[in-house]
Amino acid sequence: MKPEYVAAIDQGTTSTRCIVFDHAGRLVSVAQREHRQHFPRPGWVEHDATEIWRNVERVLPQAVAQARVQTDQIAALGIANQRETVVLWERRTGRPVGNAITWQDTRTAALVDQMAAEGGVDRFRERCGLPLMTYFSGPTLRWMLQQDTILQEQAERGELLFGTMETWLIWNLTGGPDGGLHVTDVTNASRTMLMDITTLQWDEELLDAFRVPAAMLPSIRSNVEVYGTTTTALPGISIAAALGDQQAALFGQTCFAPGEAKCTYGTGAFLLLNTGPTPVRSAHGLLSTVGYRIGETEPTYALEGSIAVTGALVQWVRDRLGLIESAPQIETLARTVDDNGGCYVVPAFSGLFAPHWRSEARGLIIGLTSYITKGHLARAILEATAWQTREVVDAMNADSGLALTGLKVDGGMTSDHLLMQTIADVLDVPVERPLVSETVSLGVAYAAGLAVGFWPELNGLRRHWHRAARWMPEMPARRREREYDNWQRAVARTYDWIRMEDEDGPGA
Repeated sequence: MKPEYVAAIDQGTTSTRCIVFDHAGRLVSVAQREHRQHFPRPGWVEHDATEIWRNVERVLPQAVAQARVQTDQIAALGIANQRETVVLWERRTGRPVGNAITWQDTRTAALVDQMAAEGGVDRFRERCGLPLMTYFSGPTLRWMLQQDTILQEQAERGELLFGTMETWLIWNLTGGPDGGLHVTDVTNASRTMLMDITTLQWDEELLDAFRVPAAMLPSIRSNVEVYGTTTTALPGISIAAALGDQQAALFGQTCFAPGEAKCTYGTGAFLLLNTGPTPVRSAHGLLSTVGYRIGETEPTYALEGSIAVTGALVQWVRDRLGLIESAPQIETLARTVDDNGGCYVVPAFSGLFAPHWRSEARGLIIGLTSYITKGHLARAILEATAWQTREVVDAMNADSGLALTGLKVDGGMTSDHLLMQTIADVLDVPVERPLVSETVSLGVAYAAGLAVGFWPELNGLRRHWHRAARWMPEMPARRREREYDNWQRAVARTYDWIRMEDEDGPGA
């Protein structure tokens, strides 16, 4: 039977989904399962990697069954994943040695500070494109190994395997302990602090600095190539692409030319700007990263601004404060008032990411008076995402020498029309949402399809991009700059909150 579809797994921070797309890039079916978030201590965030794998085993065949297609009609499978989240598992048994430590986790703060004291926060930036931060996989891996000398010894003997989530899933999908492929893609490898961003290979000096044995590392592959064939979950499908979720969204938004940018709004927010075949070294707090690599062609690089908490702030209001029962209610509540009433929320739950990179910062709500209602607080919560976007765009404009003229957006938060209008207002540029808002899944589906000839070339993919909504700026310039100044003053008050003696948590 002729292959007529491509499947995509999007293994995200809060859930795992599988989407089947047809040749026109239209969504045919979707299956999704959430997984638990584990918070064992303040600043610690973990996932059960086995639970996530079990969810993949369920959603892949479920999505294909819902599409009412046969396995041999699936031309290829692509995998996108939450980046930087670290999994360690035993090669022989396939059993994780503990929970996966996520990209939001800050337990490595003391280790990062120690390494920075020895050579500065940018001591590895020229080589790997990244500053020393708790965000990245390398410090997390170092922390995990140094907790137990047995783990270090196992790693040195190659008995212990390291991977981010796409590595873990590919290994399991291709057989696990029975011959599973131990590979990673170049975009995820570029987020570890262990890969040379120019050579695209694991770097001996970086491995030595983090005391990471090479024997535990996966081989680095391009984003668009056939890695192998599934033997479990739904056997017989070619795994033909892997991308970190934000690079997948860049691909799905068809930002194939230098200067094109997208921002994905999910648990966090991630703005990527295509910078072409040469990495741009940021002087304004952005990250130099690999955008994508197609087969053996030269890579495409990107500048990235990462915001730790956007959708997670809405989840916090729902799950921890109980002010709303569902995420969409935040917009309804915010529309009960006309402004924030002088209230600002800075969600530095895990420190501040781009462009500040202050791991010791913590969140605050400021400007409270007896006038403030739940509506004002809800509006301030939405505005926090918009102002954080503005900070990243300002940095990106400064690094690139260009002024952003428009922004393509995607992700779950783009269904909030008030938020999208607010972003257009604070950036003073049009904001556009595509017809298919789940561009992470679409992007890795495009990549997988390219690898097997399902789609012949990049320019053809552009014809599949269609605009679903557009928001034009409406806020007066004077008000915009006054509010931005207030936001920046609020951000400055989050600095220097965590001290070394606070690392063990309250009451320690």
